[in-house]
Amino acid sequence: MSIHSSLKTEGNLTTKRNVMKRAERIAALQDEKKHTGDKGALGLQKTKVRE
Repeated sequence: MSIHSSLKTEGNLTTKRNVMKRAERIAALQDEKKHTGDKGALGLQKTKVRE
């Protein structure tokens, strides 16, 4: 059985992301020395998406 053409993901996921995952945000804040491990993961500062 073949996959319907609307369900194929080839080339559809190449758009620019505008949201970072929590782990990516924490890593970015740690690189900028704005987040330490003693704080929780809630209430993180906003960060721009790195490419």
